[in-house]
Amino acid sequence: MSKWLAALIVSVSLPLFAAETPSYGPQLQGFEYPYPAQNFAFESQGEQVQMGYMDIKPSDASNGRTVVLLHGKNFCGATWGGTIKPLSDAGYRVIAPDQIGFCRSSKPEHYRYTFEQLAQNTNSLLTHLGIDHVIVLGHSMGGMLATRFALMYPQQVDQLVLVNPIGLEDWKAKGVPALTFEQWYARDLKTNADSIRKYQQATYYANEWRPEFDHWVDMQAGMYNGTGREEVAHASAQTYEMIFNQPVFYAFENLKMPTLLMIGQKDNTAIAKDLAPEALRKTLGNYPELGKAVAKRIPHATLVEFETLGHAPQIQDPEHFNKALIDGLLD
Repeated sequence: MSKWLAALIVSVSLPLFAAETPSYGPQLQGFEYPYPAQNFAFESQGEQVQMGYMDIKPSDASNGRTVVLLHGKNFCGATWGGTIKPLSDAGYRVIAPDQIGFCRSSKPEHYRYTFEQLAQNTNSLLTHLGIDHVIVLGHSMGGMLATRFALMYPQQVDQLVLVNPIGLEDWKAKGVPALTFEQWYARDLKTNADSIRKYQQATYYANEWRPEFDHWVDMQAGMYNGTGREEVAHASAQTYEMIFNQPVFYAFENLKMPTLLMIGQKDNTAIAKDLAPEALRKTLGNYPELGKAVAKRIPHATLVEFETLGHAPQIQDPEHFNKALIDGLLD
């Protein structure tokens, strides 16, 4: 009887849990951003597209500097909400875009995604806003993009900040099997709240979980739970190909600007490492070693390590992260 009752509870609770996952549009329609969201319309690769962004002015006296926040693969501009206020309070103007293919921005079907293209798009937004000097802060995939942006526009970047960037190793060169677009797409279509939560707990938050983290699970899962899930999965598969096939690993020596490298030591992120042979898998995503190695290769690097934090230190421990960030920014 007790086993039957337990099975009944599980069978009832799972659909109820699934029903609680919100449904958002393919451009995150229905999800509320922490600051007013705007759209930048422009032409790219022969298509009319729009790029969502937030533009937050200093809350008090301006220090004359602007910080551009570049989100990660499974993140959005909105996930910088806990970082924006301390920067604004410290006198910085903050620009937080959603890249084409992500979140509130367009997801054109036949877009050719490259980090160069995303950097050009970001530069077009900054030009539109009349901004010619920036501090570029990139997290996760945004760290790869921030690195490429800094290499393409070194005269505009006063400082580069990389927060647990992926791309500190070349997975393909190490032997991680490459996937076709169709394989990436099939994997993405399986995305749901449970799989997102499990991955985030193990990777983003060093096996810690707090109720407020569910907000970011809902943000990502909601796009896969809506009517535009195929469009979202299509763009996600295209950008996974971009990340896997366009390493920035070999260019760190060419960075000329002061660079702040902020690394949660409990991170273990490596793209598609679940497909790698077991012996190789165990060596991938070793951020304590990767951070130190890359810091030595960047000419003007400062390394900050968070001993107990994972892939998303700005979300897991915003107070600790924000203090280290503000202290590490140039005067």
